[in-house]
Formats: sequence, structure tokens, C-alpha cells
Amino acid sequence: MTAPGTAEEIRDVNTRYHDGAAADYDVKWGIDFGPVGRGQVLGKLRKVLGSPLPRFARSLEIGAGTGYFTLNLLQAGVLGEATCTDISPGMLATLEANAGRLGLEVATRACDAEALPFDDDAFDLVFGHAVLHHLPNLDVAFAEFRRVLAPGGTVLFAGEPSRVGDRIAAYPKRAAGRVAPAWRRVLGARPAPAGHHDGGSANHALEGSVDVHAFVPEELQRYAAGAGFTDVRVRGEELLANWFGWANRALESTAEPADVPWLWRQYAFRGYLALQEVDRRLLEPRLPPQIFYNLMLGARAPRE
Repeated sequence: MTAPGTAEEIRDVNTRYHDGAAADYDVKWGIDFGPVGRGQVLGKLRKVLGSPLPRFARSLEIGAGTGYFTLNLLQAGVLGEATCTDISPGMLATLEANAGRLGLEVATRACDAEALPFDDDAFDLVFGHAVLHHLPNLDVAFAEFRRVLAPGGTVLFAGEPSRVGDRIAAYPKRAAGRVAPAWRRVLGARPAPAGHHDGGSANHALEGSVDVHAFVPEELQRYAAGAGFTDVRVRGEELLANWFGWANRALESTAEPADVPWLWRQYAFRGYLALQEVDRRLLEPRLPPQIFYNLMLGARAPRE
């Protein structure tokens, strides 16, 4: 299925898909709220903001999903007062349950990123993870981010698919699809029904419609600069880790989760972390950002 054409259709399909996927979202994507998850999130912030990380008194997350970024950053002490938004009430309900389990306080608002229900200059940090590629009108969205951000505040987005990296990632996905039946036979795993982590097959059919953008670095820079941000920086993240991760995720998605052995999960998890380090130390500082799967954006609101 291709992405719907109008902004209203894009918002509608994203709301319906993410509502349906919310209950199993953390399992599908391996979201962790312990030391590993905090290390991953803090590592992403340091790539854009440097180290040591500042502490942000008032933060707003756009498209917060189940809370991966905000809840880990609260636990790490990087955030003070935290507000999370998402177009999906189902995602925010899961986020609130996660926050309660972790003993964290967070405010939530179901809203459209292009019409934020907050006062001007209300936050010191506006950020998000894997959200910009779902938004129909990015020029309007960036103007809203600028409006609600206090002078001198920071905007940061990570996990946005690059156009070249997205095309490259299709190869390991297709290869995994071809070998998946043999892989399941070796492991003794039963085939999984379509959409078992997406709220069922009907909801799974919407997955191909929720992503409406893949970027080149210059596009993200233009959106930020056009909204009045300064000190705009875009860098790439994950190459080898992405190929490895997508191949394994594509294989695992075809099997009943209970049938995937613990040893395989450990291999996939530890291999992904190891290749992330190779990317971080060797490839990300040396290769152009557009060839990586993920793009990261950092910028500041001008001081007045």
C-alpha cells in the first residue's frame, strides 16, 4: 500500500495504525527502559549535542510513542518537567502505563504536531525519535517547534530514514524474506500470522501507508533553517548495524515469537550492539551522512 495523498488521510492512517499497534509496540521494536535503553538514548543525544549533556528543565517530545526517549531521559536525569505528545491516544495510554510502572511523572497530550496546544516559548527542548517522516507538512511542523521553543532552546530529532539508506536497507530485508522459510525450519519455528505485532492483519495492512518521507541531509537542514533555527547540524547514524538489524528483524517477524530461541535473540541483540560500536567509532565520523540509514538533526532557537 502506498502512502495516502492528503494531509488529513496521512494523519488518519497514522492514528489508526499506531492505536492498533500500541499494545505490542515495545515488544516488536525491543524497546528497553533499563540500562541498555538509557545507554542507547543517551548515546544518540551525545552524537548531536556533545558531552556532557545539559539538563533541560522543560521538554516536549513530538510523536513520543510509548515513551522510549522521554522515559529513559527522565531516568537519566537529563529532563526536568516532561511533556509527551502523539497523534495516537493508544500510544500515549501505553506510555502512561510505562511511566507508572517506572514511577515517573510525565504529562501527555494527544495532538497534531502541526498545531501544538502550547504557549509560545514554553519549552527548553523540543525533540523526537522516528517521527518527522510521518508528518505531512514539515514546514508547518517546524514553525510550530520554533514557536513553542524558548530563545536559546534546543531542537533535536533522531531516527529519521535517509533516502539512500532506506534504499540500501531494502536489500537485507528482501534477502531475509527469501531465506525465512529455511531459517524457521532450522530453528523449528512455526510461521507467524501477518501483523502479529501490529494489532492484527487488518492493522498490519496500514503499515505501508504511515511513512511519507525519506530525507537527504539538505532537506532537514532547509526545514530547520526555514523555521528560523540556527546552528543546524545533520549527521548520519547506523550502517552495518542497520543491515544486520533489519535482516534479523525481518526473519523474526515471520516466526511465532515463542519459537525463536533465546540463543538466537542473544546473537541478534549483541551483534547489533557490537556493529553499532563499529559504526560509531569507524564509519560515522568518516562517511557522508546520506548513506546511513538514520539521520539526526540538531539546532537552536536564536537568543533574543
